[in-house]
Amino acid sequence: MVQIDIYSDLVCPWCFIGKRRLERAIAARDDIDVSIKWHAFQLNPDMPLVGMERERYLAMKFGWPQRAASIYGAVAGAGHSERIPFDFEKIRCMPNTIKSHRLVCYADRFGIQDTMVEALFRAFFFEGDNIGEDETLLRVAVLVGLEREATATFLASEDERDTVLAEDLRARRMGISAVPYYLVNGDYGISGAQDSEAFFPLFDLARNALVAE
Repeated sequence: MVQIDIYSDLVCPWCFIGKRRLERAIAARDDIDVSIKWHAFQLNPDMPLVGMERERYLAMKFGWPQRAASIYGAVAGAGHSERIPFDFEKIRCMPNTIKSHRLVCYADRFGIQDTMVEALFRAFFFEGDNIGEDETLLRVAVLVGLEREATATFLASEDERDTVLAEDLRARRMGISAVPYYLVNGDYGISGAQDSEAFFPLFDLARNALVAE
């Protein structure tokens, strides 16, 4: 079994693109079995808990509107090549992602972590939903099959917050400063939304190492 640990943030469009490219890589290699585990990374660790108006966020991050437009235009183009119809104009609030990462941890208890990540990406990038709000997160959770009352209780608690913060800290201590970041079998790392073919050498290294054990 090849284990892939993915460090990502749920407001990172390149993480969504990278997810698609990894999925294509795995689909192309029916000679390996792959297990995926998602880990939290906060691109904006100082984001207020209530989030921030996206226009203000873009101004603080990129300065000139033309620069932001150019960057997101390139992202949209890359998304189009992966059949991801980003709709950045719908996004009004840039959320704090601790709660959404907590929900991903919760979904892992039920074996639907990857499904939850996909649903949160879609909610944010397709619908512009505020994935920092409990109401949105509860709706997404129910959509992927989690029980409403139990999930609402979880969201109202601080459960898994320490897990999220610990994962983020571990990533930074590993030297990770940008996501997506993929760690294959704990030994082979690759950063960025790489083309599918870039994963193949890592798959082979991991598989050969397992065979040699």
